[in-house]
Amino acid sequence: MIIQQISVFLENRLGTLAEVLATLHNHNINIRAMSVAETADFGILRFIVKHPDAVAKVLREASIAVKITPVLTVVLDDNPGRLLEKIQKLSDAGISIEYFYAFAVVGTEKARIVIKVDALEEAQQLIGSPEHSQVNEEADFYW
Repeated sequence: MIIQQISVFLENRLGTLAEVLATLHNHNINIRAMSVAETADFGILRFIVKHPDAVAKVLREASIAVKITPVLTVVLDDNPGRLLEKIQKLSDAGISIEYFYAFAVVGTEKARIVIKVDALEEAQQLIGSPEHSQVNEEADFYW
């Protein structure tokens, strides 16, 4: 399923991440998945929320630099080799992976990956989760 991810560029100084998280908390915004990457000069906070456009607006009003990016999310059985199977399909098709992050879904035997690729629609066709309808998958993801 293709969803919208929020990216926030963080100045590499003490407390920047806490400021962003406090803004989200003050607006009762729940983060469903999150990744932080860093360089020498800045960090990138990437996260998934239920209403990304509204959340981006809240962050922009707090003078926080925000970018919304479409990414693919896929449900996997939480078993050895399932991630390799999906990544190999992308590799075999010549689809480049820019980054991904993953998490297990508590209370199930499922895991989920969030993946940024250079050919989003093609990747969705190759590795999307056909066993779930989009409506059920979306409800499961954001719950």
